[in-house]
Amino acid sequence: MYIEEKYWNNYIGDTDDSLTLVEYLAGKKKEEITVGEIFSDFGLDRLNGDFKSPDIPLAYTTPEGWEMPVYYAIDIITDVAALLLECKVSGHIDLRELEGEAEVPVVCITASPEEHDMINRTLADFVSAPLAYDLSEMCSEEEMQEMAEICEALRKELY
Repeated sequence: MYIEEKYWNNYIGDTDDSLTLVEYLAGKKKEEITVGEIFSDFGLDRLNGDFKSPDIPLAYTTPEGWEMPVYYAIDIITDVAALLLECKVSGHIDLRELEGEAEVPVVCITASPEEHDMINRTLADFVSAPLAYDLSEMCSEEEMQEMAEICEALRKELY
């Protein structure tokens, strides 16, 4: 997988939120999922583009009825950006490489021009002020700066 060498499991794709996202993608049992659908299902669409420190709880409900919390909106944004890059380079994401087993093993995430613009702006904002994001509560300043550098490389490659 292309992103595995550069981004995945390097501040991106290695959080509890990442596991939740991958389980979500596998649980959708669809070959194509839009960014809008992901944002809606996780509640990110209710944040009006402000992903720094959401005041509302974020979660998605599994088909079995379990509520899966999302701890940091920026984790989902960075993971979705990396997965979009994988789709751009490879044409799809092989969920078996991320989760092990999936009923629909290959999925493609698509985004509208407006969704791409929003992700690009969010990544740029994170890069310029990573400590303004609630994730900084869990990470050192040095870790946040390292993550910002990786996000900038991802942003430049994706856009």
